[in-house]
Amino acid sequence: MSEASDFPVGLPARRPARDTSLQPQPQPQSEPESAPVTAFPVRQPHARLVQPGGRHRRPVPASLPEGAPALLLAVPSVGDDGLTGATAEIATVLRVDNPALDVRTARIDQGGRSDPAGIRAVLADAAARRPAGAPSAVIIPQLVTPYPETSRALREAIAATGVNARVGEVFNTNALLAEALHHRLADAGLARADRVRMFSITTSADGIILVTVGGEEAVGTASVTAVLLAARLALPVLAASLDTKPSVEEAAARLDDMGVNRIALAPCVIGPEADPAAIDMAAAAVGAKCAAPLGAHGNVIKLISLAYGQVLSQLETPAT
Repeated sequence: MSEASDFPVGLPARRPARDTSLQPQPQPQSEPESAPVTAFPVRQPHARLVQPGGRHRRPVPASLPEGAPALLLAVPSVGDDGLTGATAEIATVLRVDNPALDVRTARIDQGGRSDPAGIRAVLADAAARRPAGAPSAVIIPQLVTPYPETSRALREAIAATGVNARVGEVFNTNALLAEALHHRLADAGLARADRVRMFSITTSADGIILVTVGGEEAVGTASVTAVLLAARLALPVLAASLDTKPSVEEAAARLDDMGVNRIALAPCVIGPEADPAAIDMAAAAVGAKCAAPLGAHGNVIKLISLAYGQVLSQLETPAT
């Protein structure tokens, strides 16, 4: 819906009426009857390709090459249920949106243990279903911030299986993450759902702590997202970690120094990579309410698709 301010003030000047149904214009006698004269020239539409946009964009090519590599979601799960819940939802949406795409999920192997749902077993199966030497999979870590342990485990899995696989990363995507985090906070009643129009919505937070896992590099990436989220909410937002410094308690102390009394936690995680109990304990320790993890948010799925499409375009680009 457009705002009234989007339209010019006043009405356009009236043009002389031409060739109306009430005042038919005589046709020239020299013109053949098969070529009627129109009052205005008719612009012929030109065929053009329309790039889908917005939430319905399809980053994965609509037409995949035969034997295209599988999209393998590698899940760094802290529990045994990492392939259910959010992971299953993400995989389902990817399959529905891209019927020709071979979407698989796998747990990242822990200590090289035998696991039929582990990354090594799934990689080997994907390679067995494709021509020898062909790219078998594009591995997308199901993460939104860097996680060095996961990257190392994936390199080891590729080396151990000897398959032709590439790793795509869902990093440097702060604007989309800030939007998704805003939605999760709004869902929990902890942020305005529409900042631009400034609806009068009562919220229960004056400051936000962006919680992540994965070490110092993950906190650094989340800090950029925190700046963008702060701009969206017009509230102070700080990044903190469950497994390194700064901790949630330290971030809460900084917000307290700023005069913030009501704090909310925004988990900057998809879900399986973080212990839910640890998030709840961190929130309770600082007396904060907590939004849900990102889960199968549309922006998360878009980022995963973009990561796959980027690697696929590199595979298809001939070497120069």
